[in-house]
Amino acid sequence: MSGSASFAALGTTAVVAVTDAGAIPAACALLTEQLDALDQACSRFRDDSELAGVNAHAGRTIHISSLLTDTLAVALEAARTTGGIVDPALGAELRAAGYDRTFALVRARDRWTIQPLARRTQSWREVQLDVEQQTVRVPYGVELDLGATAKALAADRAAVAIAAETGTGVLVSLGGDIAVAGPPPPEGWSVRIAHDHGAPLDTPGPSVSISGGGLATSSTLERSWQTDRGSAHHIIDPRSRRPAVTPWSTVTVAAATCVDANVAATAAIVLADQAAGWLAERRLPARLVRGDGTVTIVANWPVEELTA
Repeated sequence: MSGSASFAALGTTAVVAVTDAGAIPAACALLTEQLDALDQACSRFRDDSELAGVNAHAGRTIHISSLLTDTLAVALEAARTTGGIVDPALGAELRAAGYDRTFALVRARDRWTIQPLARRTQSWREVQLDVEQQTVRVPYGVELDLGATAKALAADRAAVAIAAETGTGVLVSLGGDIAVAGPPPPEGWSVRIAHDHGAPLDTPGPSVSISGGGLATSSTLERSWQTDRGSAHHIIDPRSRRPAVTPWSTVTVAAATCVDANVAATAAIVLADQAAGWLAERRLPARLVRGDGTVTIVANWPVEELTA
């Protein structure tokens, strides 16, 4: 008999489901341990996190943990493969737009005045990461934010670790980032697509079934807030250095890993009208929803789900 559990973590909802309900305690313990380590290494909102230390020591080479090394390597690879569209060096831009604290505190604030941005002379390309020596040097003027890839990497790693320890099929969901590992249920894992990641599982909406890899949803709706220039959201266009102007309210992508899916979904939001073609070129099944609710599907995303 399968089982699942959910709890608050990293400012979102963490869900773990297993094909053997008896594995739930071990699965929850492993997931909690990994998420605690991720928060300590990669949080932009903790003064004592490793990432905060890296940003505070811009211009200096410092030693970092293996977890932060791996997470930074994934983030920089995402920037390379998307031509900088998914950019890990937008921490200052996020703060200027109003995402300067945990989202619960951002949401509680009445309004934000968009802050001016300093001229940017260096970028993610100048971040010097030595994977073997576990050192990094962030250039002056660059502030890292790993929100676009860190949770997705954590979902991938946690799913593999839980499956290895328990021998069961596993689904891990961290907000809109979903990874599966181990033997799936006979009909696959049924996943409901929603922009509100904290919504109950029986919330109306389309569903898809996945048996491997990852699925990720990026949305401009869930993490949004009011500013003196109107509504803002957490997905920054590195070309304008401001929240992306896009027709898409939600983009969901399936890929070989949760990281790959998350990177593609985030890129699609930023790419706006070019997104469907970009995804199709990479043969990534995707569902894109415009602000008016119109749905576009790409590659072999199941047409049947449109009538759900």
